[in-house]
Amino acid sequence: MSAQNLKQTPLNSVHRSLGGRMVEFGGWDMPVQYPAGTVEEHLRTRTVAGLFDVSHMGEIDVRGADAIPFVNRITSNDVTKLVDGQAQYSTLTTPEGTVVDDLLVYRFTEDRLLLVVNAGTTDKDWEWIRSHHEDERVELRNASAEYCQIALQGPEAIPILQKLTETPLEEIKYYHFSEGEVEGVPAIISRTGYTGEDGFEVYAAPDKAEQLWNKILNAGGYGKPEGVLPCGLAARNTLRLEAGMALYGHEITEETTLLEANLGWICKLNKGDFIGRERLAQQKEEGVKRKLVGFEMTERGIARDDQDVLVDGQKVGRVTSGSPAPFLKKNIGMAYVPVEHTGEGQDIQIDVRGRAIGAKIVKTPFYKRQRQ
Repeated sequence: MSAQNLKQTPLNSVHRSLGGRMVEFGGWDMPVQYPAGTVEEHLRTRTVAGLFDVSHMGEIDVRGADAIPFVNRITSNDVTKLVDGQAQYSTLTTPEGTVVDDLLVYRFTEDRLLLVVNAGTTDKDWEWIRSHHEDERVELRNASAEYCQIALQGPEAIPILQKLTETPLEEIKYYHFSEGEVEGVPAIISRTGYTGEDGFEVYAAPDKAEQLWNKILNAGGYGKPEGVLPCGLAARNTLRLEAGMALYGHEITEETTLLEANLGWICKLNKGDFIGRERLAQQKEEGVKRKLVGFEMTERGIARDDQDVLVDGQKVGRVTSGSPAPFLKKNIGMAYVPVEHTGEGQDIQIDVRGRAIGAKIVKTPFYKRQRQ
């Protein structure tokens, strides 16, 4: 797809003015990194704060008397457990118990939910959701064009963002949100993220994206040695991998089930019927044959996506995500392997360009932030 055919977020020109190196991602023209480089963006997010443009994500508005039962039927987690102002990590599941997409479900009121889905799958998800609407009293709207989304992540996220809003940020619990104003702009302020750090995702009108982005950079001391840094897709990926978070199209796909992906905690089999429940209940009873694991390299070498995983020279699986972990100073990855090889400390090898490089299975997440 040529650059002129790619979709652009409202911050496209800002990324270019900041020296962002632009790449195609899920049909979007997105910054993969800025001049500071991926490693520095990663480390700054872990120690101070990083600012991410996630306006390419999709938003689907669900309203009506049956909003909760409808979304509960098409997702794996239990929507009935949400209270107003709470968000939930979940998945859209197929009848086979595999994953159409992972998403966040936001509850505003009993009859208003917002589903936030991945950028490259927004159209597919929209069609899936519409096609599974039966006789429930709901109105569905693909509202993706009505939002920009900016994520401020890191230990300094609260003091930085608090300069721009009267909403008391400390009072917003993890995976909860508040409607307020940021720099006078009406916004949804959500204590969520995809980095393993504390932080916020701010949703607002697209025409306010530049104003919010620039104000947050300014409030965070951008340009100073210990200031906030704009971060691209590469740092977002290494941060989420260190935090052991799944990426759609890698760890979770329409070929992997929730139980294989260690996502049993968002698979509520006792909530009543939902798409894929029968197959997942059967798999839980029978036991999975393969499982997602984390590993770290024990010899010099970097595992990369799609490389083969070997045990005693025999191929047993493949790497779903692999890269250096800048904060941990290790080379890490995730992979699907047969259950008999999933024990912590299990020796494996990764086929790196024809060479079998040593690695071992380790507990995930690789990185867990210190709770204050």
